[in-house]
Amino acid sequence: MEPYELMKLRLLNAGHQALCYFGYLGGHRYVHEAATDPALAKFLLDYMDLEATPTLRPVPGVDLDGYKRTLVERFSNAEVRDTLARLCAESSDRIPKWLLPVVREQLARGGPVTRAAAVVASWARYAEGSDESGEPIVVVDRLGDRLMAAAKAQRQRPTAFIEDRELFGDLADDERFVAPYLRVLESLHAEGARATVRWLAG
Repeated sequence: MEPYELMKLRLLNAGHQALCYFGYLGGHRYVHEAATDPALAKFLLDYMDLEATPTLRPVPGVDLDGYKRTLVERFSNAEVRDTLARLCAESSDRIPKWLLPVVREQLARGGPVTRAAAVVASWARYAEGSDESGEPIVVVDRLGDRLMAAAKAQRQRPTAFIEDRELFGDLADDERFVAPYLRVLESLHAEGARATVRWLAG
């Protein structure tokens, strides 16, 4: 894959996923609301700086730090009126292509995966199909029924969602991924999205 395309997928596209589930669960409905939430913005930048960027190759003519700042500014633009629900749709096509390659490369090089694992946990919580007020979430995904069934099972079996090998491969067997995933999922259930993001953002 070309370095520029890799940069776009792992920073812009996966960055959207880092915002959307936590943002929606935390009560936001628009991308600019989530991107201007201080804790969420810090979480997003930490994901990009500490986990995604180490997996990228140099992109000729592109200042990566400048590109990341531009992304946050673009996500924060209230004029765009992009919805979090749109970014949360078809996640089974998006997460395996955009985010999980970051996880695998980081595991291979011994790097951190806490924030990427947190994004997966936020997707798993979103896929339960109701928000923190008990309002229904419409899960738009070609695998929606399967994802929701696994997400509902995770209250009893916490790894149920990531046991889907078609989506996650063998990640459920790797404690370096599973441990942070379960910590975040437990926090989402016990404390909620906003408190979890504050904790992740330090």
